[in-house]
Amino acid sequence: MYHLGTVLQLQGKGKDSEALIQDSIRILEDGGQGESIMCVKRMRYLAQIYMKSNRLEEAEKVQRKILHIMELTKGWNSLDTVITAEGLALILQSAGSLKEAEELLERCLDARKTLLPEDHIQIGANMLHMARVAILNSNQLKKVDTSKAICELEKARDILNESIRIARSSLDKSMRQNRKIHSYGASGDIGKNFRVALVILLQAFDALGLLAITKQELQESKDECLPNSEAESALLRCISTYKEFVTEMSIAEFPEVKAEYLKCLKHLLSLNGNSTTQTSQRSTRVNLQDLRDEIKRLELQLSPSRNRKI
Repeated sequence: MYHLGTVLQLQGKGKDSEALIQDSIRILEDGGQGESIMCVKRMRYLAQIYMKSNRLEEAEKVQRKILHIMELTKGWNSLDTVITAEGLALILQSAGSLKEAEELLERCLDARKTLLPEDHIQIGANMLHMARVAILNSNQLKKVDTSKAICELEKARDILNESIRIARSSLDKSMRQNRKIHSYGASGDIGKNFRVALVILLQAFDALGLLAITKQELQESKDECLPNSEAESALLRCISTYKEFVTEMSIAEFPEVKAEYLKCLKHLLSLNGNSTTQTSQRSTRVNLQDLRDEIKRLELQLSPSRNRKI
């Protein structure tokens, strides 16, 4: 029943798929297997379906149920519980429940620091999520208290810088391991770890750039004649990081990495190209035509029609 449901989901028959998956979960629960690995796996899949269709309330309900099971069966000394709690935090973040999301992410971070090495990439990813919540908190606070909103941005900046440090450390470690075994195709665990760390690093730089833009607006110091050099520097670091590692290890088959790079390019173009400043007042570090050309090239590579042909 569950497997048929997954097939129907892939075929785009969402309603029938959900009914079958829900029934398969109910059968397991009625049979006393509601806390089994099989049942939890099916609930995770159902939560993903709800998230993809932006049904956040239903996704939250299922994810809370999974977390309750994980807390009872494994406790917070298990990474499985931590990852489940992080998943709930991200759902809450999407739903605008920022306080609970922040509390959950802080608990996840504390647990990871106990269970994992100091500079593990999961800790860096956890911090990236926390920074995003802080930025969203700032967006809410700016309507009532600008100073508190700026404090949230400064907190987010500090967290992002630490996330960047950890991701960079993880990348360097992957590079050393890759060279040591002379596997320049970046295959296996090394390739996976490298890809995850690079995505997090690019996302953190991009978030740092957008944070700088938001902070400038909050401080009401946005001057048409003065480009946001802090934001530009963060976005340029994002671009230079991609170019550095694309030459070191083969990431041509990593569309998620290219997608983050593309996002960064678009934000940099928006920062410079959509300004009403005169050309002479724009950044001398950015060639707008080169940016546009690179964006077009990546959009073509990542387009669904091209991927189907490949």
